[in-house]
Amino acid sequence: MALLSPAALDRVAHIAGGESGSGGGGRWVPAFLDLSVAIDNSTKDQTYNTPALATVLLFVEQVEWMLAGGGLDWAAGRCDRSAEILYTWAEQSDFAMPFVGKPSERSHVVGTVDFVDAVDAAAVAKVLRANGIVDTEPYRKLGRNQLRIAMFPAIDPEDVAALCACINHVVGALAS
Repeated sequence: MALLSPAALDRVAHIAGGESGSGGGGRWVPAFLDLSVAIDNSTKDQTYNTPALATVLLFVEQVEWMLAGGGLDWAAGRCDRSAEILYTWAEQSDFAMPFVGKPSERSHVVGTVDFVDAVDAAAVAKVLRANGIVDTEPYRKLGRNQLRIAMFPAIDPEDVAALCACINHVVGALAS
C-alpha cells in the first residue's frame, strides 16, 4: 500500500525513465519491486501480485486500530515512548548501551542494544525465548553482542519497560 503525492508520482516516473523494470539509471529492478509498475497497474485497478485476502484484512484492521487510537501521530507517539524507555534503560544500565550512540540517529521502531563482553546477549535471548519472549536476537551479519528490540506501534510501551526489567532479571540470574 502506498499513498503518493503528485510530486512523488512525477519523481517515480522520472527515476523509472518511462521504462518499467528499468529502475532508473540503467539498473535492472524486478517488476514486483518496481514502483512504476505498481503505479501503472493501480491506474487500471489491477495489481502485479494479487495480495492474499488475509493480508488485506490484517492491513485494514491495523489501519482502523491506528485511526481509533488517534491516527499516525498517536502511533508514532507510542514508538517514541517505547524508544525513550528502551534507550534510557540502556544508557543507565551497567551492562548495556545503545548500539547507535547519537540519540538523534536512533530508530524509534527497532532498537538495538549492545552488551558488555561479560554478558552473553545470545544466552540472554535464549532465556527470554524459553520464557515466551521471542525475536530479540541481534542482526546476525553484524556479529555483535547485542539484542534487537521491536518498538512498533502495536507494542505497548509498558511491555518495553517490562522487557527491560526481564533483561535485568535474566542478566542477574545468569551472573550468579
